[in-house]
Amino acid sequence: MKFCSECASPVVIEIPADDTRERHVCPSCGTIHYQNPKVVVGSIPVWENDGEIQILLCKRAIEPRYGYWTLPAGFMENNETTSQAAQRETVEEAGANIALHELFSILNVPHVHQVHLFYRATLLDTNYQAGTESLDVQLFTEENIPWDDIAFPTVSHTLKFFFKDLALVKQGGEYSLHEHDIFKPMRS
Repeated sequence: MKFCSECASPVVIEIPADDTRERHVCPSCGTIHYQNPKVVVGSIPVWENDGEIQILLCKRAIEPRYGYWTLPAGFMENNETTSQAAQRETVEEAGANIALHELFSILNVPHVHQVHLFYRATLLDTNYQAGTESLDVQLFTEENIPWDDIAFPTVSHTLKFFFKDLALVKQGGEYSLHEHDIFKPMRS
């Protein structure tokens, strides 16, 4: 940030009184510009047919990670809840009709100033189609997931948590809420 969004004066970086972190501060009008993490929200769309579980993945048509596979997810918008964001992103990226369930994973990615949230979801039908941000949309069993071509560590971790929980559910257990911190930058 170089200029104040309130008065257009140049900002300086300093620690404001009663604070402990450097902030962008406008010396002209006194506005403190706080910069906070972005929230990425998505779903884990599940299709079950004759006991076979498949997950809907999207092949990215945009950077970062063009051509890699991901769960439908994206940045939360103002004036929406996290569950609304998960629904919207699933429709935008995969054209999929889902019933949204509980929050499943919370992944903190501090080195890129993001928090990723994924909800479990059930596909209501197989009438999905790639949106403008997706090259392709496909259902995958656990064995067929293109693990080496998953776009983001948050997606890999969420999928691994899901399949581990699924094995427990099949034995009478339940899904859990998972929290994980990712400090290591992605591979290039």
